[in-house]
Amino acid sequence: MLTDRPSDLLRGFIIVDEGRYVGVGAVLGLLQAANEANRLGSAQLARMAHYDALTDLPNRVLFHKELSEALARARRRDEMLAVLCVDLDHFKTVNDTLGHPVGDALLQVAGKRLLGCVREGDTIARLGGDEFAIVQTGLDDLSGAARLADRIVEAVSHPFDVMGHQVVIGASVGIAAAPSDGDSGDELLKKADMALYRVKGEGRGGFHFFERAMDDRVQTRRALELDLRHALVAGEFELYYQPLFSLGAERVQGCEALLRWRHPARGLVSPADFIPLAEEIGLIVPLGEWVLRQACAEATAWPEHVRLAVNLSPAQFRSRHLVQTVVSALSASGLSPHRLELEITESVLLQDNAANMAVLHSIRDLGVRISMDDFGTGYSSLSYLRSFPFDKIKIDQTFIRDLPHDADALAIVRAVTGLGASLGIDTTAEGVETAEQLAELRTHGCREIQGYFISPPVPAADIAAMLGVAPAARDGGEVTALPPPAGQTSVGPGDLDVVSVSGGSTAARLQV
Repeated sequence: MLTDRPSDLLRGFIIVDEGRYVGVGAVLGLLQAANEANRLGSAQLARMAHYDALTDLPNRVLFHKELSEALARARRRDEMLAVLCVDLDHFKTVNDTLGHPVGDALLQVAGKRLLGCVREGDTIARLGGDEFAIVQTGLDDLSGAARLADRIVEAVSHPFDVMGHQVVIGASVGIAAAPSDGDSGDELLKKADMALYRVKGEGRGGFHFFERAMDDRVQTRRALELDLRHALVAGEFELYYQPLFSLGAERVQGCEALLRWRHPARGLVSPADFIPLAEEIGLIVPLGEWVLRQACAEATAWPEHVRLAVNLSPAQFRSRHLVQTVVSALSASGLSPHRLELEITESVLLQDNAANMAVLHSIRDLGVRISMDDFGTGYSSLSYLRSFPFDKIKIDQTFIRDLPHDADALAIVRAVTGLGASLGIDTTAEGVETAEQLAELRTHGCREIQGYFISPPVPAADIAAMLGVAPAARDGGEVTALPPPAGQTSVGPGDLDVVSVSGGSTAARLQV
């Protein structure tokens, strides 16, 4: 600290801790050291502001600066440049299955591999997550950008050795060029991103240049997003149901609820178009809650032995209000918990396994049944069957499609049905479309089937009519039941051998 004695100040000395005197020369040295530390600190802060801490590549801020300068040079020299957006394919799966430390290490080595693909003078940056971007300058034509994109796809496709794991991912690349696709950095990044999503939509692991039609699709998607946000409030959603037919009881013993959007101008919008969009913009949780409430209310009119199956999304588990949502839907509708069956996919268990397992146990404690949907298409099905007492496993339709001619598919179906029988778990085959498939599944002990051979998904009024709890139906059609089998004097609800809906667009067939 500074001395407060005038005599010391006159001699040009100061006093520091413990009363020690320090000479003026030493003080000047300390001041110089402090200035150097400040200078180094400022340089470090500047680097932190412009470089990604994980990969040591330029970050988004520096990338935009370099891109602006490159565009200015290209205009002066009348040259072309390209902006490439690069995403690592299946990176999220690595994070979910192997953990974030492995994911971070993968980003570091992937960044080095990408850096090895570009020329000196080009800029490569990590924009965030698994997204990288490149400015490629001095181009005479777009062939150079195509060659760079091809090098990137090839380089990233080779396995990575990361923290004792061999990781196989891939890369998707979108390309926009100046001046043909735009003359501002933001516009070029936006259009390269559109091209990137085109690659993802076509299966990933490749590259695509921006095309003007992509911008039209983005505008169409934006309009669909606005309509989707309005649809729930406007009551434009409705439920269709697909029967689950028991091969033991020889009758419909359940129906799966499937969401449909009846747009006032577009008509029925495919779930493949709006479900991923709802997940992306955060609408899937309120939509899922509506489906559960509405389906429980409609199922109360069905015969007592007919269960209701409802799909749950991973986002509903992340909301942490799922148990209360189920309790509320059951309470409001009066539906018995044992008649409700909730279907989940393995992706639910890949994300925060312990917490989601606790939620599943809480739901099952209510008396609700839990099914694993799309069994066999994920990563660790058998381990999940050991860790949670599922009531049902649904064999994915990809294994049913080629029955009875594909020996591999037949072996998988035989193994799954045998596993289910050993563990006391029901098995349902999805996507059954032919009598031959049905016969093969019956032979190998499958307990339940679902698919167009039985019935396509139909509106709530039509499924109620099939079950014998509503008169006739839709579009002016009428429901008729064929005569009962010999020895049976009447056809009870849910026991229909054949139900046909005539005079309308819906036709359902329940026959074995």
